[in-house]
Order: sequence, then C-alpha cells, then structure tokens
Amino acid sequence: MSPDFSKYTDGLVPVIVQDANSDKVLMLGFMNEAALEQTQREGKVCFFSRSKQRLWTKGETSGHFLQVKEIHTDCDQDTLLIKAIPAGPVCHTGADTCFGETNPAFSLQKLEQVIADRKANPSEGSYTSSLFQKGVNKVAQKVGEEAVELVIESKDDDRDKFLNEAADLLYHYLILLQQKECRLSDVIQILAGREK
Repeated sequence: MSPDFSKYTDGLVPVIVQDANSDKVLMLGFMNEAALEQTQREGKVCFFSRSKQRLWTKGETSGHFLQVKEIHTDCDQDTLLIKAIPAGPVCHTGADTCFGETNPAFSLQKLEQVIADRKANPSEGSYTSSLFQKGVNKVAQKVGEEAVELVIESKDDDRDKFLNEAADLLYHYLILLQQKECRLSDVIQILAGREK
C-alpha cells in the first residue's frame, strides 16, 4: 500500500472510515504520511486535523477511538478506506455516524467478536466461556441438541418458539466455529464459491 500524498498540494489524502462489522460509512477525514504511520503503529485511526493543524487521534478526548481492522487504497492510490471498530458514537454531535445514520448495535460479526473474546479471555459465570472450557465434544453436542429442538419446533405453529430455537442454534453454531478456529466469513466464502 503506497498512497500518493504528493497528488494534492497540501500533502493530505481523503480517508473514508467504514464500520468493519456493519459496513456503514462512519466519517471522512484526512491523513498525511505521519498520520498514516501513527495509525498503522498504534492501531487507532489518526488524522491530520486541518483546523488544529496537527495530528489528531479520533477519540483522544471522548474515548471513542476507531480500532483499525483493515486499510486499503483506491485504484488511483490517492484515497484511503479504513475499516474500523468504533468504541462509541463517531460524530462530534453524538450521532453514530457523521452522515446521520444509525449504526446497528447488533450484528452477527459483533456477536462473533464477543464469542472470540470469551474464548480468549474466559469470564467466570459466562455460559460461553464454560462451553469452551468443556471442549469441542460438548460444544458439538450442544449444536446437535439445538438443531433437534429447532426441527421439533418447526413442526408446530408457534413462531416465537421456532425463532428462539433458531437463535439458539445459530449462537451455538458460532461457538463451534470459534472452537474449531474458523469464522463465519470462512463459511460465507465457501457459500459464495457455490453460487451459480
């Protein structure tokens, strides 16, 4: 990745920040070479503030940092796309995004991150952590049990019970994926490869 900072007279390139989980566009800022280097080094989005005329880490006052997941350049090497995880509202107005959109509080990707955290940092009293501690056989058994319960509920007409069992199955399936050191994106990639 080699953004062309010389393309613009002020040595700044535009930076689009997108939520790594929801794909919502969060904000637009500008970076010079020093801001990009600091962003890569610290893992938090740092801009060059045109009003303050200095490097400015997003969240340095509010604590609402943007944790970097990926950085890409566009085809002309003169714009950056940063996929990040926001630690809170992104806009100075308190809105989720600078475009007045609401960033969903829940997504399967966020749930997957919570599950991964429970595996990496076991928490006492956490059901998810306790499943990981019991090993793959117990996790797989739970997936099987939840699948059977979903099948049973599908034969009745109680929509709420059916959806709750579907949620239980999906949750335990995500735990099993994590136990096997796989991600939902790995499964999606396989499904995409099967599309005809």
